[in-house]
Order: sequence, then C-alpha cells, then structure tokens
Amino acid sequence: MPIAITFVCAYSKCAFTNHDSYNIMTLVMFQYCPSCASKNITLKVNKLSCLDCGFVLYQNTAAATGCVIQSDDKVLLLVRGKEPSLGKLDLPGGFVDPGEDVLNGLLRELREELGWQPPIPPGVPLVEILKLFASFPNIYPYKNIVYNTCDMFFTVSAPGLTENDFRIEAEEISSIRFVHPDDIDVEDLAFDSTRRAIEAFKELRERKSISV
Repeated sequence: MPIAITFVCAYSKCAFTNHDSYNIMTLVMFQYCPSCASKNITLKVNKLSCLDCGFVLYQNTAAATGCVIQSDDKVLLLVRGKEPSLGKLDLPGGFVDPGEDVLNGLLRELREELGWQPPIPPGVPLVEILKLFASFPNIYPYKNIVYNTCDMFFTVSAPGLTENDFRIEAEEISSIRFVHPDDIDVEDLAFDSTRRAIEAFKELRERKSISV
C-alpha cells in the first residue's frame, strides 16, 4: 500500500548524490512483497528483495529532459498548471517514453507542451539543434509515489519568438513567459534539478560569453 511522504528540500543542500532517494521511492511504493504479500522484504540501493519467495524488483532511474529555449536576450519559462509544484516556474520537457531516445523524447515534449518545435534544416542531425549542457539527479513526487530521475538539460536557440508562437497544453501549463536569465530567481523554480540547471546555464553564458 502506498504511503504519503512530504519532502522539505533546501536548494543548497539537495544534491541527491547517495542512494537515499532510491530507498525512499521503494518504501513509498511497497510495504509488502508484490509477489507473495510478505512483509519480509529488504532494500539494498535500488533493489527490493523478498526473503520469503525470492522476488526481486529493481527501481531504476527514469530519464527526463528539460530545455532552455533561448530567444534574443531571454529564455522561455513555463508556469506549472498542475502538481507537483503548481504555480512554480519550470522548463519545457518531461519523461522519456519507453523505446524513445532522449533527443526525440524532448522534441515530442516540446510539441506536446508548447505546440512548437525548433526549426530543423534538412540533413542537420537533431544533436546539433538540441545541445546538452548539464545533467542532474532529481526526485519527482507524484500521487504519493516518488520517482527518481536523471534530468538532462539542453539548449536551443530560436531568435524572434513571441508568446503567439506557442499553443500551450492547458492541462499542464497555466502560462508562459520570457525572462532574462539574470532576472530568474532560482527559488521560484519548481525542482532542484531545474534550479541547478539554470545556475549552470548562467555560468555557461558567462564562461563562453553566450548572448541569449
């Protein structure tokens, strides 16, 4: 039976570099063996084992994406329209589906969430359009289940965009806004990994003198 857990996380202290979140996720999902209903279960890193029937379940990390869409001197942020983190700012992106690679997963999410995708010239590979710049572990609590994710963040440049260029997914997003990177308060962002990604993007701009 799932149990509810409330997480309180300070951005500066949440690195998620150990295995605690794996065990948290498994404890949230299972109090009994899914095979024989025994309570004689053990946890080791991301592995749940039943000592009575020998059942083994691995809780592997889910792949997820985020995208910094650069347009002139600003980047696009979403205002989340649902839990978790309703009303908080976020980047477009989401979970990678089974059978899907990361780049095409992000491209699908851009189409679904924004009704938009970056221009892709004929013959140009997607890896040259969507450019990976950072990756961080994260936890994503949803309906009393906590998912461990590996979030990969990409940049794409699309000058001249306005809000009229997008058809947002109303069930997921309440609004969008263009914000200069220096004006983004990381405490307004929805997730730890997104906060870290925005900080990494700002550092990347400074280090390489990127003009967005």
